[in-house]
Amino acid sequence: MTEANWSGTHSYRAERIHRPRSVEELQEIVAAAPRVRVLGSRHSFSDIADSGELVELDALPADIAVDPTAATVAVGAAVRYGELAQALVAEGVALHNLASLPHISVAGAIATATHGSGDGNGNLATAVAAIELVTSDGELRSASRGEPEFDGLVVGLGALGAVTRVTLDVEPSYAVRQRVFEGMPWDALLDHFDAIGAAGYSVSVFTRWGQDVDQLWVKSRVTDAAEDVRDELFGAAPATVERHPILGLDPVHCTPQLGVAGPWCERLPHFRMGFTPSKGDEIQSEYFVAREHATAAIEAVRALGPRLEPVLLVSEIRTIAADRLWMSPQHGRATAALHFTWRREPDAVAGALAEVEAALRPFGARPHWGKVFLARAAEIAPLYERLPDFVSLVQRLDPRGAFGNAWLHERLLGA
Repeated sequence: MTEANWSGTHSYRAERIHRPRSVEELQEIVAAAPRVRVLGSRHSFSDIADSGELVELDALPADIAVDPTAATVAVGAAVRYGELAQALVAEGVALHNLASLPHISVAGAIATATHGSGDGNGNLATAVAAIELVTSDGELRSASRGEPEFDGLVVGLGALGAVTRVTLDVEPSYAVRQRVFEGMPWDALLDHFDAIGAAGYSVSVFTRWGQDVDQLWVKSRVTDAAEDVRDELFGAAPATVERHPILGLDPVHCTPQLGVAGPWCERLPHFRMGFTPSKGDEIQSEYFVAREHATAAIEAVRALGPRLEPVLLVSEIRTIAADRLWMSPQHGRATAALHFTWRREPDAVAGALAEVEAALRPFGARPHWGKVFLARAAEIAPLYERLPDFVSLVQRLDPRGAFGNAWLHERLLGA
């Protein structure tokens, strides 16, 4: 195979890719394959999805079905969030949040606990009300919120089976305004971190760890009350033109700013669905620390600024609410996320990550499962109190290890 991931940084070693057109065909493929993983939108930056055989589920029916009474939507696992959002807008309902990119698949984002931002917003997996998957014996299983082990199934890291269908919570549709503020002093961010996080429904801080904080993106729900138009935000001035998170890049592909109200799905992501992200020009990493350690962790990384600058495109700082999902980086604790978008220079990035991970180690930082990180199982496993339960679930649903791979053992399960 010559297939690669989204950034071109990993070439899959699988001997073949299957594209089943029915769940029955998928069941046959999974039951027969010695080693198999599901390939989503290829947005993971590591070999988390690699295996001897891969399965793409985009040929399965999307079958998007809104249940107004239950306030849920059931959807095929391979559907991308941007496509789902358009269907939900037509039904007058919405999701609680979206990630920066709307191009990622529902099942892939959930399996890796991908997230947006907002003090009160859980990651995307917290919206899962039910899940359906094919286990390694070819059996189709399903589970709903509240059932035993459901919280272990959702953020499954691809280790439990091939997820075929997901049911998500929805709510009445809403509009969002997005404003960008520029040039905040570091002291203001550190002294008012909680107030800044509460300044909008979803808030992102963009920085290159230089003299000042570069940008704050504040996304606010539109209500009947008049908008609180600020002439500054803790020393940051409102942008008078639209911006890209990476300074100097054309914002044409970004979602509308300058306080122009629009549908939730056209403001919560940073980028427009119609724009297909470029490939091969970046590597991403992200780490999560408990909210109470946010400012100390920020200061620790800030001290590395001059050494990170040559290989860094931009960093993003966000907040996410706590949840109960066993393998979620937000399990049991509200978190602050420190994201790094690197130049596509793998050796230089590895050197930078060694310093970043050393700086964040005292804070018990958990890495994003779909990004690049260096830590191995011996260091990560103690950070997840429900890991023994997850291991038992893996052994029960996949006793022959069909969904296991080198990444899973190196990064989490050990030998």
